Amino acid sequence: MSTTPTKPTAATTASTRPPTVERLPVTIPALAEHKRRGEPLVMITCYDYPSARIAEEANVDLVLVGDTAAMTVLGYDSTVPVTVDELLVLVKAVRRGMRSPLLVGDLPFGSYEVSNEQAIATAQRFVKEGGCDAVKLEGGGVMIDRARAIAATGIPVVGHVGLTPQTATAVGGFKAQARTAERAQQVIEDARALEQAGCCLLVFEAIPAPVAALAMAHLQIPVIGIGAGAATDGQVLVWHDLLGLFEWGSPRFVKRYAELRPRILRAIEAYASEVRGRRFPSAEYTYSIDPDELAELQARLAAADSARDAAQPSGSP
Repeated sequence: MSTTPTKPTAATTASTRPPTVERLPVTIPALAEHKRRGEPLVMITCYDYPSARIAEEANVDLVLVGDTAAMTVLGYDSTVPVTVDELLVLVKAVRRGMRSPLLVGDLPFGSYEVSNEQAIATAQRFVKEGGCDAVKLEGGGVMIDRARAIAATGIPVVGHVGLTPQTATAVGGFKAQARTAERAQQVIEDARALEQAGCCLLVFEAIPAPVAALAMAHLQIPVIGIGAGAATDGQVLVWHDLLGLFEWGSPRFVKRYAELRPRILRAIEAYASEVRGRRFPSAEYTYSIDPDELAELQARLAAADSARDAAQPSGSP
């Protein structure tokens, strides 16, 4: 089955959208410069080549191949089961689809917690095999040592505090964190420790906006928020959430910028109806052949049939 796209010509492209200026790749120093100038950073999750092409064209700053792919792409019940090999397939597809956004790969559960050596080896795979510009790991505590070890090898590290989906059961499930003074202080201390360990970027997930705002005053590196209010240096949302690709609801912090699932469903239902009613493919979706060539083909087939009949032994079925 062919899935080769028909690429638009230069004339077609020019007539359908305005010309764009090719961007330089986003770098770690560029993120710090965004923060210095007070320019919000746009981050989105992405899991495949066509989505990466769209993210590139939309001029987002960072793309995260998150372990949320476990649920959004691979159908697992949580992020825990996804493996390094599964995520690397997605990372490489995204890398092939874009060049400008900074690419961050999520280290999956079980791939970095055991030791610094394990963490470094996994991070190196994401950079060497997947083409990541940085890797992300979740949590504080001992994970601060893992972040420090990876950063010491020269690989940029993104920390993640607040709600950490890989260990959500330990913090009471998928719900807002840092809602007591004690827990909020711990989140802020973890964030500061991750910065001191060498992280170049942090993600705050599902923490009260006032807590995030207080934390920002104690940090020098950029912070991306997801359900952490507007005081952070940028925002990230999951591709499938913001586009409305699932039938179930989204977390409180998600704004759905489109409802694509019903539109996709209607399109496929229309296709199925036309196929079953023999209305597709109609003439404009088929290929033609010169009538003389068709006549010759018919003659050739007739001659071949005659030759086979003549060669058939008498009385054979």
